[in-house]
Amino acid sequence: MKKVILVITATLAFSGLAQAEDYLHGQSGTTYQNIGNTTYGSSGSTSQQIGNTTYGSNGSSSQRIGNTTYGSDGSTSQQIGNTLYNSDGSTVQRIGNTTYGSDGTTCQKIGNQTYCN
Repeated sequence: MKKVILVITATLAFSGLAQAEDYLHGQSGTTYQNIGNTTYGSSGSTSQQIGNTTYGSNGSSSQRIGNTTYGSDGSTSQQIGNTLYNSDGSTVQRIGNTTYGSDGTTCQKIGNQTYCN
């Protein structure tokens, strides 16, 4: 799974506020829709969350343990506050309903839809 960080983990509230990892940060130009425990990307990708593991339609998976997510490709990401630090050196920061990737991508969550550009 490309370090698009399909950040689709269980929505865990922290002091009433969602954390950065609770928001999906995807590929630029892609729209994502959450229906139940499945996320559908306008690019044709899907991912399904079962417990603390997320399974991608490309055969990848990731497992969240505490504030760290371990990818089946050997990648890791760690949540500290509202910033997600990835093992490849990239970061994703959440401010309000928007996530900002260190690669310049921005994703905005509106209802069950996430719009990335």
